[in-house]
Amino acid sequence: MFRNFVMATPLVFAATAALAVDAPPAMTAFVEAEIMSWAQGPEVIAAVNEQNARTTSATSDQITAWDTAWRAEVGQTDQPMISEVIEHPLSAALRDQVAASGGRITELFVMDAQGLNVAASDITSDYWQGDEAKHSETYGAGPGAVFVDEIELDESTQTYQGQVSFTLTDPATGEAVGAVTVGLNAESFY
Repeated sequence: MFRNFVMATPLVFAATAALAVDAPPAMTAFVEAEIMSWAQGPEVIAAVNEQNARTTSATSDQITAWDTAWRAEVGQTDQPMISEVIEHPLSAALRDQVAASGGRITELFVMDAQGLNVAASDITSDYWQGDEAKHSETYGAGPGAVFVDEIELDESTQTYQGQVSFTLTDPATGEAVGAVTVGLNAESFY
């Protein structure tokens, strides 16, 4: 599942702003060593299960409406929907993880079974991740799944980052309940 890294130097990033490149294996190793056990802990699983109880019966029209509302709030002063996620107690824990990473982590966000944001270290560009590989290749693939995306310029963090996403599994049931995406500063892994 690991992709081979094809760039020899971080200086190439400036020349290839429009191109995506494969992430180095060190990014996945970092997530496995530093994030996965913490993210599978009771605080995260409880928050995801709580949101799953509220969103499990959401229709695709409802999800689209929520995502549209979120996108409309990005950059605005009044952000009731975004605030609900950013002010979630788990979001504070995610921000602590980002701060403690020494610049290696650019963002962290947790998704429910539908792919909706539960908590986030920073505002994401959209609310619904369920239509993206970071959710379909993890939660959609079941327990133990890891998805490593290509390195790209991320519009929300304005850094060249790679994302490593993985399935969240409830230890009480052994079933997939959601997913986590870890944005990593690509230049810090060379």
